[in-house]
This record gives sequence, C-alpha cells and structure tokens, in this order.
Amino acid sequence: MIRILLSTLLGARRWTQRDLSRVTGIRPNTINDLYHEMTERVSLEELDLICEALNCQLSDLIVREANSTPKLDQTVLKTLNKKK
Repeated sequence: MIRILLSTLLGARRWTQRDLSRVTGIRPNTINDLYHEMTERVSLEELDLICEALNCQLSDLIVREANSTPKLDQTVLKTLNKKK
C-alpha cells in the first residue's frame, strides 16, 4: 500500500493545506486529496513542487507499506522469479 505523509509533513512545519496550495500553485482540492490520502493519481510535477516547497525528499512524502493481502497472483510471481 502506498502512503502519502503530507499531513505529517505539514503538521511538523505548522503549515496549512492552504499555505501549501498558495506556495505551489496546486489546486486546494488536490492538496486536500493528498492530505487525506484519497487520491489515486498524482503528477510528477506536483510531487516535485511539494518536495521543493517542504524541502523534503520524495521518500519523506511517499512510502510503501506491505499489503496485508497480496494483490498479485503469487504463482505467476514464483514462476517468474525462478527464471532468474
């Protein structure tokens, strides 16, 4: 699962979503969706602007956690991994 840590980063800096929107020019609705981890897509340009504004790395903003239930067909993965 992909986690977006925007709420944590903004809280640490005591910035509001509105502050980030104003600095980056990203629509407030887009910032809100990222803040609440409700988005399924985000542009690389927006990620770059957010990282620049918050002076952080992409890995500070987005992390991947293991899925509790695998989403991929594990038999296919095992077959492909045996080819290596």
